Formats: sequence, C-alpha cells, structure tokens
Amino acid sequence: MAMNRTRVLNVVRIAVMVLIVAAVTAAVVRNWNEVSGSIHQIGLGALIGSLALALLSPLLTVLGWRVLMADLGSRLHLAPASGVFFVGQLGKYLPGSVWSVVVQADMARKLGVPRRRTAVVGLITIALSALCGMIAGLPALPALINRGQEVFPQWILVVVILSLLVMLWPPLLNRAISFGLRLLRREPLEHELSARAVALSTMWFTASWLIGGSMVWVLARGVAHPGVDELHLAIVSVSGYLLAAGIGMFSVVTPAGVGVRDAVLVLLLTTSMSLAAAVAVVVVARFWTVVADIGWAAVGWLWGRAHHLLPDRKVSSHG
Repeated sequence: MAMNRTRVLNVVRIAVMVLIVAAVTAAVVRNWNEVSGSIHQIGLGALIGSLALALLSPLLTVLGWRVLMADLGSRLHLAPASGVFFVGQLGKYLPGSVWSVVVQADMARKLGVPRRRTAVVGLITIALSALCGMIAGLPALPALINRGQEVFPQWILVVVILSLLVMLWPPLLNRAISFGLRLLRREPLEHELSARAVALSTMWFTASWLIGGSMVWVLARGVAHPGVDELHLAIVSVSGYLLAAGIGMFSVVTPAGVGVRDAVLVLLLTTSMSLAAAVAVVVVARFWTVVADIGWAAVGWLWGRAHHLLPDRKVSSHG
C-alpha cells in the first residue's frame, strides 16, 4: 500500500512538473522577442560574472556539509567530499527528494563512512540550508506580499526573523533534529552537533545562498528600470532569490522547486523591471544554476570513478 502511494505521488509530481515547465516555456516563447532583447541587454560581462558566482555557490555548500560530517566523526578531504556531494546533488532533480542522500551514502561508504551517518548529515544539510536561506530571504517578503507598496508591518518581519534565528541555537537545533529523526523513524545522532559545527555550517550555507542571490543581482542590474532604487533591487534580487528558492524547496510537488522558484522570483523582480526583463533574468539564472550543478557533478563523477567510489551495479544486485 505504501509503495502504491509513493508511486502515485511520484507520478503526480512528474505531471505537475511537466505542466509547470510547459507553462513557463510557453510564456517564454510567446514573449521571446522581448525576452531575448533583455538577455542581450544584460551584457557579456554580467553573464560571465553571474556564471562565476553560480559556480562558486555550490562549493560553499559542500564546505558546510563537510563540517557536519567531520563533527559526527568523518573528516573528509575537500576532494572526496566534493566528489560524493556533487554527484549526489543531481538527485534533487528526481521525484522523491531522497535520491541525493541515497547516492551520497553509497559513495561515502567506500570512503569508510557509515551509510547512516552520511544519510543523516544529508537530511540535516537540507533542513539547515533551507532554514538559513529562508532567514536571509525574508527581507524580500514585503515586496512579494505588497508588490512594492510600503504597508507591510516591519515588526512582523523582525519577529519572524528572530524566531527563525532562535532555531539555530545549538541546544534547540539538536532537539529539533532529534524530534525530526524520531518522526522519520531513524536512530538518533551519535552525539549532538557542537556549537562550532552549527556556527561554521550555518556560515557556509548562508554564504552560499548570498552568492547565489548575487548572481541574480548581477544579471538584474543590466535590465532594471532607469533610476531604479538600488537598495530595493538588491533586496528583490538577493533576498528575493533566497525567498523564492526556499519556497521552491518546501514545494514537495516539484523536484528542485522547478517552476515554483522561478515564478516567485519573476513576481519579485517585476517590482524593479519589466516582465520580459524579469523573465530573462530568471531564465539565465536557472540555466546557470543547472550548468553549475551538472558541471560540478561531472567533476565529482570523474573523481569518484578514478577512485572507485561510484556504485557498483554488480555488487548491489547480488547483495
């Protein structure tokens, strides 16, 4: 019964994703003249700079993942850590939301890391990274709700941000992790995460998000309205990207938040530029993100293959 429900949910996820991608593609095609003009307006320098930022962001994420692995007893050199992490990251584009953790656990096992430890760190990384992204993305929430009108009570925003920051307090975070593992019917952590590991991983995850948001800001500056409010543009670009990505991560229906993140980001950017310009920025940002994921996964796959870390089909089929 559970297997049937899983299959139905996966079919629904794929169907929804296909519909969203089809709708976004149709919108881009209908407005391609304006969108392509805006892409040309971005400029070569901004395109190269944004690509560099897109490539840098995942590197910072793997540093945070590596800190958590080390804190639970598995210190990995950056090279094998990157190989394991980046190959597994492609799993986020598949329905089911756990394939990245499964692949990472299988590869890390060949480095002497227990499967359970890698799986737990993978789940903590997803949750902690999402929390960091949402905190840094909340400054863009008034622009999303009010569409540029200054009527959102700022004190509410401050209260929400402070409430989420409290969740990063190590004793409370460890309790939340223990509760989450119990809900998932997993064994508890071997020991609680240290304050140092929480602080360092939070720093790396937040920096990764901000670099990703800066990619959008670099693209947006070239197509924004003349005389645009630079502070507002920075908020809807950087924090807006994080807010949109966070909403996409929590939308369990579509893998990697495909379509959801893009739609939210378009809504935010249109407070500083035309719809065609916003779509152009989002299209390029999504493309660069996918390029970075595939590029780093290819590097990780080559490293993993050279060091015999990739899953062995013959071994797995017999035992």
